[in-house]
Order: sequence, then structure tokens, then C-alpha cells
Amino acid sequence: MFLTNTWYVAAWSHEVAQGALFARTITDIPLVLWRGADGAVRALQDRCPHRGAPLSRGRLEGDAVRCMYHGLKFERDGACSQVPGNARIPPAACVRAFPVVERNKWLWIWMGEPAAADPALIPDTFWLDSPAWRYRPDYIHYGVNHLLIADNLLDFSHLPFLHETTLGGSAGYADSRAEVKRLADGVRVERWFRDGPPAPFVRKLTGWNENVDRWNFYDFVLPGVLLMDSGSTPLGGGPGVQFRSAQAVTPESETSSHYFFSQAHDFALDDPAVTARLHADIVAAFKEDWDMIHAQQASLARDPHFKMMPLPVDNALGHYRWLFNQKLKAGPTPAAA
Repeated sequence: MFLTNTWYVAAWSHEVAQGALFARTITDIPLVLWRGADGAVRALQDRCPHRGAPLSRGRLEGDAVRCMYHGLKFERDGACSQVPGNARIPPAACVRAFPVVERNKWLWIWMGEPAAADPALIPDTFWLDSPAWRYRPDYIHYGVNHLLIADNLLDFSHLPFLHETTLGGSAGYADSRAEVKRLADGVRVERWFRDGPPAPFVRKLTGWNENVDRWNFYDFVLPGVLLMDSGSTPLGGGPGVQFRSAQAVTPESETSSHYFFSQAHDFALDDPAVTARLHADIVAAFKEDWDMIHAQQASLARDPHFKMMPLPVDNALGHYRWLFNQKLKAGPTPAAA
């Protein structure tokens, strides 16, 4: 089951190029996206109503898409404007259109009632489009349910174990208590790890060998977006390092997910090698997550009756799953609301 009246990250801006059709499935709905002459992104359901052929296998004609099976032409709002060989266009010859907003290098799509699509609800990721930060955008495809990825992002106590040589480091990090605050649309997690060794990736970037104070503050909000402020400062004083992370989990299907991510830094802005090293370490760590979560999925699939045993560290993910289920039960907001 999926939330519908919510903004999902559909793609990085650079993924949808001018003059090309781009296909992606979200919440089990195949989509075709493209840029109009004005540069704005359009989105239609990727299925011709005639014989079900994917429109993403078609071609752009101005700001319209032509199905290259039997030639039906669809405008940006999904209305059919031409049926070759037919003067009359059947009323059913239309395709569902979806609201899209491009903001801070992400393309957000509203999968529910178009009338309820309020751009003010889109989370703020200002650093993705700020000259004060540097990062590399990236994407990973998962063959697991989106909630398993959300669980992973909501409990950082796994860092020193699963990411011992990348993000984690000292096992003492898992003993530091995280403060969890409930939000109307998600959860906020704040964790300090004081007087401990720097994370391995920070040590590589800075050369620090002495202990630091380390923080991870982040919001994880529906339908699966992580917005994090993190960093470290030397105990003896001096400038620290700060990072901003934007991560989004978008369900492709019940058993597969899209994962968009970046890790931005606000230091060494003129040194692309720093950005490259940081990105490489983040990718290595996220590959560790990918391997473990897929192994977890395989283990769970062997016994559908298995019940996960909760621990106190599950506070954040427990609240998020409760909130997700409450929103799911509430169902779509009526278009007139």
C-alpha cells in the first residue's frame, strides 16, 4: 500500500533532459516525463489507452507525445488531440496527468488528487541549489519495500557495525542516546557523540586523529524524505566540518524502491577532489546498506509469520511506521477539501 496525496521525488533534474522522454514507475504507476518548450517538466501515465503501449516508446512533437504504436497524440494535460484515421476522438482517449514541481534539483510529483497538490508541502532542501555547498547527486535502485529502507534511515545505531570503516567508526556511537521528537509529518532525531573518534570518512577528509564532538540532526518526513545536518568539531577548538544530506525513498512497487541521495559539504568548495572523496565514501557506505537490506528482505521472505522484536532504539522508526499507517488508513483527501 502507498500514500497517494503526497509529494514524491520522481527524479533528479538532470535525469529529464530537453527533447527526450523519460520513464519511471512510482507507486506501481508507470510514468513518462519530459520537458516542454518552456523547460517545465510534464508527467503522464505511461500507457496509451488504445492498446496499452508505453508512451515512453513514442516521440515528442512540440509539447505533446505521440504513441508510436498506432499514432495517437496526447497533449500535456493528457487529452488526446489526434487519432489517425478518425475524425472523432473517443471520450476515453485520454491519459492521466500528474502535477510536477521542480525545486532545488529534485523533480517532485504528486500521485494523488491534483486539486490537493500544494507546493508549500514540499520539504526544503535549499543546499541542493546553493553555491555555498558542494555535492554529487546519485541514485540507487532497491529490490525491497520502501519501509525497510526507511527503517534503516531512522536508526543510526547501526552505523558503527554495518559501516565500521565508512560512516561509523567507534562502537561507542551506538551507546550515545538519540533524542526523538515527534512531528506532524514525521520524526526528528538528534544525536550527539561527544569526545569520540571521528567517523572514518571524516578522518580521511580532514586528517584528524584526535577525538571530536560529532552530531547528527535530521528530520525524516512522509513519504520518506531525510533532511540531515551533521558534522564534527575538534575538542581542542578550531573550525569543524559540516555536512547536509538530502535522501528520498520513493516506492516503485511493493517490492522495489527508488533511492535518491547526496551528501553536501560547506568547506573546501574549490577542491573537487574533496567532493569526489566524500561521495565515494558515501556510495561505499550505502552499498553496505543495500547489501544488508536485501539480505534482510530475503530472510523475511522465508517466513511471512516472523514478527520483528522491538528495542528502545526503534523509537523513531516505530513512530514513523505508526504515522505512515495512520495516513494510509485516512485515505486520499477529497479533491474538494
